[in-house]
Amino acid sequence: METFNYGIDHLTVGKAIKLVRKEIKGILNPETRKKAEASAQAVANIAKGEKAVYGINTGFGPLCTSKISAADTQTLQENLLKSHAVGLGEPVPLEISKLMLVLKLQALTQGFSGIRLETLDRMLWMLENEVIPVVPIQGSVGASGDLAPLSHLFLPLLGLGKVHFEGTIQATSSVYEKLEMTALSLGPKEGLALINGTQFMAAYGVKVVDRLHNLLVHADITGAMMIEGLMGSIKPFSAELHQLRPFPGNKHVAQTILNLLNGSEIVNSHLNCARVQDPYSLRCMPQVHGASRNAWLHLKEAIETEINSVTDNPVVFSEDHTISGGSFHGQPIALPLDYACLAASELGNISDRRIYLSLEGDTPGVPKLLLKETGLNSGLMIPQYTTAALASENKGLCFPASADSIPTSLGQEDHVSMGSIGARKALRVIENVEKILGIELFYAAQAMDFHAPLKSGKVMTAIHEHVRKSITPVINDRVMTEDMEAAIEMIQSGELIDLANQTAKAEGLPFETEWSKMFDY
Repeated sequence: METFNYGIDHLTVGKAIKLVRKEIKGILNPETRKKAEASAQAVANIAKGEKAVYGINTGFGPLCTSKISAADTQTLQENLLKSHAVGLGEPVPLEISKLMLVLKLQALTQGFSGIRLETLDRMLWMLENEVIPVVPIQGSVGASGDLAPLSHLFLPLLGLGKVHFEGTIQATSSVYEKLEMTALSLGPKEGLALINGTQFMAAYGVKVVDRLHNLLVHADITGAMMIEGLMGSIKPFSAELHQLRPFPGNKHVAQTILNLLNGSEIVNSHLNCARVQDPYSLRCMPQVHGASRNAWLHLKEAIETEINSVTDNPVVFSEDHTISGGSFHGQPIALPLDYACLAASELGNISDRRIYLSLEGDTPGVPKLLLKETGLNSGLMIPQYTTAALASENKGLCFPASADSIPTSLGQEDHVSMGSIGARKALRVIENVEKILGIELFYAAQAMDFHAPLKSGKVMTAIHEHVRKSITPVINDRVMTEDMEAAIEMIQSGELIDLANQTAKAEGLPFETEWSKMFDY
């Protein structure tokens, strides 16, 4: 199995997800251990000295001028975790908790945080043995670190709090008893290093990068299928057009659509038709999908910088050189997360417009409401109500969380990022867009049926046939919830992307573009 050296190797979004899923193994190699030991010793020496250093031998926040004796440093750090574990709401998804541990390990093992090896090893043990802390979803304002969620993440080090173990949520103390483990005592600065940082919002950011990427690829697939169903023109996807406005996302989307429609009998059947141009939802996919891709690229770069950074405070360069700064502030990723939220929502907006367009009955051979016999039957009229509702809900979620700030800590922390809120709602928007694209897939397959015996190209035909294995054509009114759910599952699983790649490879056809590597992670 491939190994990842915490604190040394460069962490990508893809590697973070693989570490969580145990597809690669994370280790603390001798170099990492040596750096950690040196940093911990520097902090221990500071704690014994007379010079006041924030968070090591002083109180926290507005209590930064209160000197703490060396004898009380352990109590200081443990009280910090207890007092800051004030999160509320449902637990974050299990994979988010795991990602938080992975990201925290990467930050703390770089040798600037004063964390002892004993503590780092326990964090790694928790991941390897699936003893995963329960973290409430609410309580972080995204500055001075994700204090509340990170406090809950590390209460189990003290034998406190709750953990996911063997499929249930259990008290940490009972799990330790079963496994014959003992709680840790924290050393100087350890509590502060554990809860300062952006690992809650960054973990959500990793998931946003992952799931938004999946949306982007599927938006091109469902959009291309709708072009087939509505006999749209492929001229707006011409390479020479997009070379004159060369945003990478636009060029990639245009070429992807052409690849998907390569060899289509449906496209060839209307190359010389009288229609001058299509509505924007078909014609402007490179510009709209492409803009969302460019936003995704911005987020990926910001998140990957963040998850390889030291984000606690103070930063310990040596026993004689510490800096109390603001690297825990979430603003550098809060802004891109809000941007990505809007980018995801726009994919849903344009998809809903294509869905509505398919119902109008303006395409030769494609009946109104996508059903031949209407009146007695409503056809596919009503699922578009659902996409409209989801698209509208997303618009309400797009107000940027980072536009807000509420002072905390008696004014010591007087500007906060709210990036934790932006990250959470970005994922909610993505979940809604997965549903919209699933419904578009359902509609587009129905529209394509009316062009038989004409077929699309090899790739799109394989996708259409795959959809039809799970979702039969709608002939008369029926309950369509299961059809919609089946289509949504296809979007969420990524199986259509795998099928497109496999088919293209088997047929010797292109699916990837020259920009594909840029838009990978």
